[in-house]
Amino acid sequence: MKNTLLCLLLLLNSLSMFATRKEILINDNWSFRFWHQVQRNSEERVNLPHTWNAQDALSGKQDYFRGIGNYEKTLFIQPEWEGKRLYLKFEGVFSIANVFIDQVHVGEHRGGYGAFVFEITDYVKYNADNKVLVKVNNAPQQDIMPLVGDFNFYGGIYRDVNLIITEPTHISLTDYASPGVYLIQENVTKEKADVKTKVVLSNARETTQEAELRVTVRNGLKTVAEQTKIISIGATEDRVTTIDFSIEKPRLWNGRKDPFMYQTEVVLLQNGIEVDRVIQPLGLRYYHIDENEGFFLNGEYLKLQGVCRHQDRVERGSALYKEHHEEDAAIMVEMGTNAVRLAHYPQAPYFYDLMDRYGLVVWAEIPLIGPGGYQDRGYINQPSFRANGKEQLKELIRQHYNHPSICFWGLYNELKTIGDNPIDYIEELNTLAHQEDPTRPTTAASFLSYKDPLNGVTDIIAWNQYFGWYGGAPSDMGKWADRVHQDFPHFKIGISEYGAGASIYHQQDSIKPGEASGWWHPENYQTFYHMGNWEAIAERPFIWGSFIWNLFDFGAAHRTEGDRPGINDKGLVTFDRKVKKDAFYYYKANWNKEDTFAYIASRRHRDRIQPVTDIMVFSNLPEVELFVNGVSQGKQKPDRYATFAWQGCRLKEGMNQIEVRGTGKDSKILLDRVEWSVK
Repeated sequence: MKNTLLCLLLLLNSLSMFATRKEILINDNWSFRFWHQVQRNSEERVNLPHTWNAQDALSGKQDYFRGIGNYEKTLFIQPEWEGKRLYLKFEGVFSIANVFIDQVHVGEHRGGYGAFVFEITDYVKYNADNKVLVKVNNAPQQDIMPLVGDFNFYGGIYRDVNLIITEPTHISLTDYASPGVYLIQENVTKEKADVKTKVVLSNARETTQEAELRVTVRNGLKTVAEQTKIISIGATEDRVTTIDFSIEKPRLWNGRKDPFMYQTEVVLLQNGIEVDRVIQPLGLRYYHIDENEGFFLNGEYLKLQGVCRHQDRVERGSALYKEHHEEDAAIMVEMGTNAVRLAHYPQAPYFYDLMDRYGLVVWAEIPLIGPGGYQDRGYINQPSFRANGKEQLKELIRQHYNHPSICFWGLYNELKTIGDNPIDYIEELNTLAHQEDPTRPTTAASFLSYKDPLNGVTDIIAWNQYFGWYGGAPSDMGKWADRVHQDFPHFKIGISEYGAGASIYHQQDSIKPGEASGWWHPENYQTFYHMGNWEAIAERPFIWGSFIWNLFDFGAAHRTEGDRPGINDKGLVTFDRKVKKDAFYYYKANWNKEDTFAYIASRRHRDRIQPVTDIMVFSNLPEVELFVNGVSQGKQKPDRYATFAWQGCRLKEGMNQIEVRGTGKDSKILLDRVEWSVK
């Protein structure tokens, strides 16, 4: 009897699983050729994610290949899938994708950073091989964002591709490639959370379908809210419906302190049988920005100490695996970061998932990018360009709506107002962003004079400022911020970028600035730069957030500077993620008070000329002691910025042992050692 019952349960479970959607990753075994390789057998086998610019762009070749690449794959369509609906979902293709099934055109997507979905139900043959062809074009396009950028435009299918099989009636996949479920936080407090669940449903049948929609919110195995609704979906109709629910005394998503999330399960049933299911995170939180006091999360002040991140790597370009995203997120957390600007475009869905789990506040943005200090334009006043930007904004918001980490929608970066003035277009984008999502504020990264009217369009505003690198001194950051705050007290002011280049191979005895556009980028000057800028930012609570440019070195083929061409070396971590520069540990000492450590700065300046030197240490310990060649130089307590400095330490000719010691948690002795030689 027990065996019979078990078999029945397994059968019912298998029927239920068969009725729900299936997602099949199809990254393996594609063939690739460039458009000009028309000879037979000119293809090469590749796996996704893939970019064809991993070598030429990253070698500093300014005219790296920007054209068409063809990706082809044989896809066997199972006979049991007939009667269901089939979709191809692409998470990212740069920047135009045309999809064909057996040489029949299915559709085109224009934009390099958003996901897109095409239904292929009517294009495939069942119980047969089908040829999928994706023609990818990363050539410059004057009506697709971005037009310019201080980074590489890697061509290829550089994110995952999935084949998705659903029942004829299901939760829609084609609402701008969103999950088809929107969790709208209408009112959230520590006492109660009111949420509206908006669901987009799709029915391919020729008759009206009756269905039951069930929304269940769980904390682990515990159900905290559940609502059901009987609905009718018209023949061949897409329909939007809503279900409201409330949670009493909710546990809030509270950033790095407690990035707690409920799981929201939306199930579609017909005749009591589950036909589709979508699970989305629900991180309940509320926040606001005050023009004088900064950012508040769940009623508590939170200084947003952030970084910016590009989505590329040495040898891989933009074709990243989950392991790469996980390593980047872990490095952010190690440094003590609590916010990130994902510049200058929508990034991999998995990375937003990681930000949710780690509790980092996210600024997400569309790739409306100005030229900054370079030539060319970032905005053209033509209808097709304006329409494309609106489509990309809709994609960004709808695809990532449910991520609690996202708190700001970014509308542009470093646009100029000469020539075609973008101000009316930014106003349109701002209105559209609020129509799509009334719950989040808009922002932008400006480099214009703070008096320019473009700065006043978005709800809050931030500036890219490089005092001490592109002219001026690090101390100018505070003077500038005070002036803006005084002249425009209603502005909610942030710092969207600040940084300085540094090569770990460029070392010097004294602190002298390198040449921003030249070949000398000393590491100790980057440290000096960040120390001065962070002090100015930290002392001004009205600066709602700041974002270091950049956490990682990144590819920029047109750059001819630092220790090699093709790299922007403003990162606090090297392009390969193997070396964390001195400035990284300065921030870790200030931002991360949990992971105790001590770090000797200028450690890579191994071969020295001067026998007398100052020695600087970054540490989050309350006291450390320095030793030179075994002789104590005394104990010190840190200054306000977790920095210890011993003046005039004498080194001997030849090799010197430098050591710092401190006591960490559980009376554990923490050490850091370096060797310096004096000639």
